[in-house]
Amino acid sequence: MSADFVDWPSIATDDFPFPQAVPTTRLADELSVMLLSSDPEIRDDYAYTAAARWIREGHLDDVLDSLGDTAASRFIHPEVQARTFAPLILCCVLTRGHTVPGLVPKQAAERWYAEFLAWYPGEQDTRGWDDSMGWLHAVAHGADAAAAFAKALPDRRTELLELCARRMTAAQSGYRYAQLEDARLARALLRILQAPGLDLEQATGWLTVIAQALDGGGPGPVPVWAFNTFATLQSLHLHLARGLVDEDIPPHAEAVAAHTADILRLPYYWLA
Repeated sequence: MSADFVDWPSIATDDFPFPQAVPTTRLADELSVMLLSSDPEIRDDYAYTAAARWIREGHLDDVLDSLGDTAASRFIHPEVQARTFAPLILCCVLTRGHTVPGLVPKQAAERWYAEFLAWYPGEQDTRGWDDSMGWLHAVAHGADAAAAFAKALPDRRTELLELCARRMTAAQSGYRYAQLEDARLARALLRILQAPGLDLEQATGWLTVIAQALDGGGPGPVPVWAFNTFATLQSLHLHLARGLVDEDIPPHAEAVAAHTADILRLPYYWLA
């Protein structure tokens, strides 16, 4: 299928007005094809920018399930850009579903979550940026999706906290966070911690995953995954202290910050 239903350069120039004459099913198909592209202008500047806006504005409400199913199916796609833009679309769909209760069935969110859970901690191509393909950002995009899943599936919150911990401590990644992945993970963790009903043990228990991963470390160069973990924990500590502009500080922020600081004393033994 070719991406020829919409004059995309004109749409982009006009700040993405919704093409009312195009059936939403055909538009969803076209956007899904474009989101596979290795060309960042087609994939990111056109398809993702349009999809994010039109989903948020409600223009694609009748095809949200289809968009979500297509995105979730791409976590096993052989091309990295297909895998790493899938969580962005799921984030948009889930956020829209949270805004309009009942729009996204829980069964659909659970179905997509299962695919996301299998992909996120094991993705090996975690580069933030590629000079030819543009943004890839598996870690950051996955973090955004994790926060959205926490709102759609509140009973998965502790599992999502542990999932983020497994992502930052993944030893198979040779990519050192260079494009603010640590901050995006920290923001996601803060939003998951914001969810009402978490008790103290649930809010802090996921840090055990990190402590266990770091256990036994000794002198010598810091592994890439450990650097990523320390960077994320520092960013989390800052986020816990300052909060987000659109949300309050989580209920157990002080305890989470204290546990985080305890772990950071492993490399930074001079901390008070």
